[in-house]
Amino acid sequence: MSYDPQLADRVREALAHLPDVEEKEMFRGVCFMVNGKMCVCVSEDELLCRIGADAMQQALDENGVRQMVMARERPSKDFVYVSPEAFQRQADFNKWIKLALDFNPKAKASKKRG
Repeated sequence: MSYDPQLADRVREALAHLPDVEEKEMFRGVCFMVNGKMCVCVSEDELLCRIGADAMQQALDENGVRQMVMARERPSKDFVYVSPEAFQRQADFNKWIKLALDFNPKAKASKKRG
């Protein structure tokens, strides 16, 4: 798995105040699960943020943001990839983390595999 360890450290620091954060390797990187749900991932040098369909519409208007496309060219309704240019400033990085955390209570947890 190839991902930017410094970016992962930034995400760890941003989520350190939360009681229920778990890291899992997925999406060619590391994913931070908050309350048992995917929240923010670091994939290569990008953030993958679960922000929900409502926030996605506005986010896609920003430079360096694209919708996640799943298998069989199916667009994801909740996730966006954010390239480094869109979170270079700390305020921008904080905005993406906040969007993901704001959506987390509304997100559905994945079904556990048996």
